[in-house]
This record gives sequence, structure tokens and C-alpha cells, in this order.
Amino acid sequence: MAETAVETLLAKGLDTLALDQSKQPQLMQYFELLLKWNRAYNLTATKTPSEVVIRHLLDSLSVVPHIPEGSLCDVGTGGGFPGIPLAIYFPHKRIDLVDSNGKKTRFLAQVKAKLELTNVCIHEMRVEACELASTVDGIISRAFADLSDMCCSTRHMLSPNGCWYAMKSQHTESELARLPEWVHLRQRIQLNVPGLGENRELLVLSLNGNH
Repeated sequence: MAETAVETLLAKGLDTLALDQSKQPQLMQYFELLLKWNRAYNLTATKTPSEVVIRHLLDSLSVVPHIPEGSLCDVGTGGGFPGIPLAIYFPHKRIDLVDSNGKKTRFLAQVKAKLELTNVCIHEMRVEACELASTVDGIISRAFADLSDMCCSTRHMLSPNGCWYAMKSQHTESELARLPEWVHLRQRIQLNVPGLGENRELLVLSLNGNH
């Protein structure tokens, strides 16, 4: 796919999501770095340029309207999804990226430098062992783990009034049934990912008593 076709696909997706088109150059920089590093580092199994745009960039950006103000931590971020696209769209929001894979965190460090994302902090460690400078207002993940595991392994990083944001595609009913009693499901939001044609939803969870 020619670069102009990729840019057109991304622009149309941003338009569908009603997002600021001025962020497209940074998103394209990220896209190009991802394709370059993916050949050696296997950052994602998605190989074709169009799929990368739809399944990673637009999928990540589909949650933008639903993320409130405050700090955010992306756990199990991998190649930076959804954390890097969100950092591009929220330049004044502190965003921590956590992943235990050294190759992936080295890639993220390169992205941070090239895109001058001063709001991003990268942590190469397991989520359970991660100690942030301070607790965060939101913890987000995209297909990182079972909901119960996500909440249990990251509870120490979440502020008392904060929320978990779990991006899911399927099997959420059984996961919701296994949630600890101290976790409350606040909201289920159906996401529209331009060009995808698959089910996506955002589950918003909080500590019981904070809803």
C-alpha cells in the first residue's frame, strides 16, 4: 500500500472518529517507526500497512472521547497500544507505559525520542512489580489480561478514585462474572473502529464504593 493510501486511510478514520487531523503527522511517524522496527523486533503480528492503521492506530484512538482528564498508565503496552496514540492526542496528560519485554521498551524509547513525547514515561518491568512515581487516575489495557488479573495486578498503581479502562473484543461476560467483589463495573461502551467490522468495547471499572 502506497504511503499516500495509508495517509488517506488514517485521515478518513480520524474524520470518522471526529479527531483532530493535525495529529496525523506524528501518527504517521509512529506508523513508519513501527513498520521499520517490526521487521527485527516482531512488535506486532499485524504485518500489512492497512491493518496496522486500522487494528492498532484507529483501534487505540477509538477510546479518545471516553478518557477523562488526569494521568494514565498503559499496562502491557507492547508496541505502544493504546498508550502512544493517546500520548499524541493528550500531550499534557502524564502517560506511563509498562511492559516487561526489553525489545519493546527499547522501541518505545525510540518513539518517545523521535516524536518528542515529553509526557511519556517508560517502565521495563512486570506490572505487579511496577512502582510509579505516584498513583494514576486511570489504568488502561488492550487485550492485556483477564479483567480480574488486570485489576489485581495493578490495584497498587491506581488512585482511590481512579478507574480501569479495559479494551476488549470478546469473552467479556465470563470475565465480568469472575471480578473480585471490590471491583465495580461502571460502564460498558461500544467502540466504533473505522474499517474494522469487528466488535470492540471499553469496560470502565472502579473500586467498589467509588461510583
